[in-house]
Amino acid sequence: MINKKRIYRVLDANVNRLREALRVIEEYYRFIDERPAVCGRLKKLRHALVDIEILLGRRELLANRDTATDCFADRNRPEELDRRSGFPALLAANFKRGQEASRVVEEYAKVIGGAELSERAKTARFSLYAFEKELLGGKGKNRAKKRK
Repeated sequence: MINKKRIYRVLDANVNRLREALRVIEEYYRFIDERPAVCGRLKKLRHALVDIEILLGRRELLANRDTATDCFADRNRPEELDRRSGFPALLAANFKRGQEASRVVEEYAKVIGGAELSERAKTARFSLYAFEKELLGGKGKNRAKKRK
């Protein structure tokens, strides 16, 4: 038997993780690299998460949030505490975080019968793959500044 409360807990954590990762990336392109067009596209993707929350049910997500018993809520990995290697590492970490979170939403949505939700999460994931390649990958396009 599926414990929907636990599934919603997973979904809540990962929708939040996805939104936070997008926001970190968006803020870089807003305030540091100052690329309004990129920032606007990231903001649009972040705002599309509202549709995912609506499909899941915001009340359902909040009702099943339980940070008090999250075994990783009070822990960080050492690499999370040191971003002195610069903005490219910060951006890469957040692109990966967002991609992973969207994949988790995609898969767990299937367990509760959320085919439309799963498709939206998949779309977000592939958008992040494309953004990452465009903004950080290949052929000298990496405009992320090492330090400022």
